[in-house]
Amino acid sequence: MRYDSVIQGTFLSRPNRFIAVVDILGREEKVHVKNTGRCRELLIPGVCVFLEKSRNPARKTAYSLIAVQKGDRLINMDSQAPNAAAWEYLLSGMSWIKPDLVQREKTYKDSRFDLYYEQAGKKGFIEVKGVTLEEDGVVLFPDAPTLRGLKHIKELENAACQGYEAEIWFIIQMENVRYFTPNIRMQPEFGQALKDAKGNGVKIHALWCHVTEDSMEVAGEVPVIL
Repeated sequence: MRYDSVIQGTFLSRPNRFIAVVDILGREEKVHVKNTGRCRELLIPGVCVFLEKSRNPARKTAYSLIAVQKGDRLINMDSQAPNAAAWEYLLSGMSWIKPDLVQREKTYKDSRFDLYYEQAGKKGFIEVKGVTLEEDGVVLFPDAPTLRGLKHIKELENAACQGYEAEIWFIIQMENVRYFTPNIRMQPEFGQALKDAKGNGVKIHALWCHVTEDSMEVAGEVPVIL
């Protein structure tokens, strides 16, 4: 996936979940934050950020914040990017799944999963989670408690028990990481739910991405430690 019209700026502050104040060529500008998560370890005053210019001249904010420099790592923090990257990866033929049919946002019971596919007579669901939290090369999810995430895991378990293929893809929005593990300090229940899901047939994958200032694509897999 690729962005258009990307420029560099310096992060100054975040008045609320949706808005950041960024210095762009010496001018303070309010920009849209494409991630409502906390991201406190990323959005630190003075860090370099990358912004995409909106094509809509009527929009209140002219730019969207899409990536941030954290030390020597460039981290994409656009919450819509993981789904787009997973979609492209699934269609590319590079993954272990070679689908005959792929659909986005398929409803199953009380949940709507990000991807649905059919392959050689089998039907499957994939739930995609974007990962931006990194500590010493280890990536973790979630960065805040998520009831929605727990619900998705339980529904995937149910689907697996009903004969569907069921997978969770943790899309790591950066490169050069060691492994993925659930953030049990933040939400122990999430880590336990992943263990239970794996035991009941849900496959769990962590996929790192090649990230540039204006693009992000799935590049490989890293170990998952539960």
